[in-house]
Amino acid sequence: MKISANYWMFDGGLEASLPVAEALAQAKELGFDAIELCIASSGVLTHEASQSQCEQIRAQAEDGGLEIAGVASGESWGCSPTDDDPAVRGKILQFTEQALQRARWLGTDAYLFVPGAVDVFFLENSPVVPYDVCYERAAAAVRQLLPTAEKLGVTLAIENVWNKFLLSPLEMRDFIDGFGSARVAAYFDVGNVLLTGYPEHWIRILGQRIARVHVKDYRKSVGTVDGFVDLLEGDVDFQAVKRALAEIGYDGYVTAEMLPYQPGRPEKTAAAMKQLFQ
Repeated sequence: MKISANYWMFDGGLEASLPVAEALAQAKELGFDAIELCIASSGVLTHEASQSQCEQIRAQAEDGGLEIAGVASGESWGCSPTDDDPAVRGKILQFTEQALQRARWLGTDAYLFVPGAVDVFFLENSPVVPYDVCYERAAAAVRQLLPTAEKLGVTLAIENVWNKFLLSPLEMRDFIDGFGSARVAAYFDVGNVLLTGYPEHWIRILGQRIARVHVKDYRKSVGTVDGFVDLLEGDVDFQAVKRALAEIGYDGYVTAEMLPYQPGRPEKTAAAMKQLFQ
């Protein structure tokens, strides 16, 4: 497996103010094989980036001996594909179609997509969308995006996140299978499931549907978002995770998504990733 760093883990990454070239240099210096870039509606890399800008980033990465593991975006948290307002749903679908094109220009074939939420725990006064309505709207969003994803050869990799949606590996499996396309897959996050389940169970059930893997750690005794801790300081059984990944034949990117930035965290994360996966 190849170890990768998410752009958000670096100073200025979450704010989308860190120049991409600097993020590439930091990831390479820390010994990562790849980087996962992030697209937002504002900042240094947006859904309106030109083809030449994207190809320049791709060339910079290649010249530095670094691969682009994929592209992520947090845009659909605040502008949700399952929002009650059709205009909001239309806006995020347009954004995502443009982001898929940028992912292709950047030379990657995976785009992390959050297809909606029953609620957003970190947004005050977030409306609650009934679960069945959320499911229907999320499925409709994926169906609308799928022709673009298939045309570009970029997979919509659906991540298991704290959105109170797709709460079991069986449901995630069936949701993905319902589209009958190799361009809909899972972006499996190891740490996100620990509060309610076991990562190794999810991995075996999702199997070949897993397109990418995020790595975080979590302390179950905390029971809130504050339970996310540095790698090897929580309760993730990484040996069980690695065994399960080996059983399904996964040999792709494992990307550290450690938020927010803290001084020394990128260095600490890089050391842990090498210990675990190299």
